[in-house]
Amino acid sequence: MASSNYTAKDITVLEGLEPVRKRPGMYIGGVGSTGLHHLVWETLDNSVDEAMNGHASNIWVTLHADGSSITIEDDGRGIPIDKHPTTKKSALEVIFTVLHAGGKFEHGSYKTAGGLHGVGASVVNALSKELVATVKRDGSQWEMRFKQGKLVSGLKKVGPARGTGTIVYFRPDAAIFPKIEFDPAIIKDRLEVSSYLHKGLKVVFEDETAPGKDGKCTFEHTEGIVDYLKKIVTERGAKAVHDAPFTLAKDEGLRLDLVLQWTEATDEHLRSYVNGIPTGSGGTHENGLRAGLGKAVRNFIETHNLSPKGVTLTAEDIREGLTGVLSVFVQEPQFQGQTKDRLNNPELVSAVDGVVRPALEHWLNHNISVAEAIVARIILAARAREASRAAQAEVSRKSATSSRLNLPGKLSDCTNPTSEGSELFIVEGDSAGGSAKQGRDRARQAILPLRGKVLNTESVSLAKVLENKELSDLVTALGCGLGKNFELDKLRYGKIIILADADSDGNHIATLLLTFMYRHLPQLMTNGKVFLAQPPLYRIDIGKETFWALDEAQKDAILKQQAPGKMSGNGRATPEITRFKGLGEMMPKVLWETTLNPRTRRLLRVEITDQITTDRVINELMGKDASARFRFIMERAEEAEELDV
Repeated sequence: MASSNYTAKDITVLEGLEPVRKRPGMYIGGVGSTGLHHLVWETLDNSVDEAMNGHASNIWVTLHADGSSITIEDDGRGIPIDKHPTTKKSALEVIFTVLHAGGKFEHGSYKTAGGLHGVGASVVNALSKELVATVKRDGSQWEMRFKQGKLVSGLKKVGPARGTGTIVYFRPDAAIFPKIEFDPAIIKDRLEVSSYLHKGLKVVFEDETAPGKDGKCTFEHTEGIVDYLKKIVTERGAKAVHDAPFTLAKDEGLRLDLVLQWTEATDEHLRSYVNGIPTGSGGTHENGLRAGLGKAVRNFIETHNLSPKGVTLTAEDIREGLTGVLSVFVQEPQFQGQTKDRLNNPELVSAVDGVVRPALEHWLNHNISVAEAIVARIILAARAREASRAAQAEVSRKSATSSRLNLPGKLSDCTNPTSEGSELFIVEGDSAGGSAKQGRDRARQAILPLRGKVLNTESVSLAKVLENKELSDLVTALGCGLGKNFELDKLRYGKIIILADADSDGNHIATLLLTFMYRHLPQLMTNGKVFLAQPPLYRIDIGKETFWALDEAQKDAILKQQAPGKMSGNGRATPEITRFKGLGEMMPKVLWETTLNPRTRRLLRVEITDQITTDRVINELMGKDASARFRFIMERAEEAEELDV
């Protein structure tokens, strides 16, 4: 029981780098694989900042043979080693032991920087069992050693040196990270992107865990992000609508590099960066690009009288199939969170818009044939969007899998021409179906909403099943027939995903659908095509962090894990818990992030491990004999922990 005497002696003051070790998630986002690799990015960003500002042209990264330690070296100016006027300590020691100490707050040393907050080097140091910083300056090589954020040996000269630069070796602390195992592929990808974003930068990666020549590779791209775009378009496999991409490079005022190309893909694919940092969640720079792009294309269409009749072009139509890379360099970037995943600078919207719109409009007007091909692509996207379902199936899915099917009108189909990679979500209710339609990936995810509970098909004839509108629509959408007429090759989707509310009604609907598939479409289950989506029942906001819980038990586990609370300026943050009554309550973006996005969602594959037991249980629970259900309930009554009645 907490003491009722609450006095000054109860207040804990964390000094130096103790806050970082106490709450590492606040600085690196967590202690899993993402947080572990974030230590590499923080150190790498400091070397890239030297290159970005013209002081370095080479970076060497070595993953050592133990797989759990890394060295990053650059040929920049070298971290200063002279005494800091305020602390009277070497600047090298200050940078690695004091939070918010660095050369990037003022603009004398760096015009732009990715390592903005002055916490990168000190955070890496705080979370490392061992860190050695070596500096080459003024003809000598200097060294300083640290352990868990604390100085072990002071600055010492270790010999003469040619040139300048900084070398940082670190080994993360096993007391912080449950698993220390760097992934060479993840590191390679990040290093290659850095070489694309910074023309003239040469990055060498040596993986000592791999034998021989396989362990060493060099990244250097003379064409910068133009080469990067070519790589992205090739990897995505979508044919380009025009050959030469639109490029824009601006050095004065707002420094910006942009390359755009429209393809025949059915989705937009934009990769954005701020001062070399990938902004996976976008931000104001992306908003400015989309605004400027939309205005430029619309102006061109109106100027050349190319507006289509009978259809209205939307912003999504204009960007459908667009592939691009945007890299901006900002003096005072305002990132959302220490992991720098989203840019928040409000002035960037108008700044990027003001640069992109006139440049793109000029390019379109001076490349008429290319521009007309792009406009034709946009109009096709608008026609497909506004066409009837049957027409859209012919325009967007001309393949053996669609073959002039009279698809149900309430099916929001995907545009992927094959079943491979396509997914059908069977969604409970029209409101949830509406959110799913707005939040989905239109290229690969189809939505079929159900109205109410479907027919219980246990012990029901096939003729009776086909009389049911909901099930008949489902069979038509699947395209593979059922019963004796089932043909797996004609299945129009690679995954069939049941998406129902995380409550008793949702479980009942899921059970009815599983019963139908088990009795009339069993091959879907035996071939691993059927899945259950796992939408969250609770949203838990603690400070600036959001957690999702599938059920009561997971909610309790999250609250227990986060029990100490997230420290904020006003003290401990109180958890805010939201219970979703149904999927229809979720905003499309939330539904996408938690349930639809293949990268973040949780799916359960439906498998039949014991055919006989499965048959018996379904027959008892769903059949006409009520006494069998009564026995089942009575035998397992003590196992029920909570009833949703």
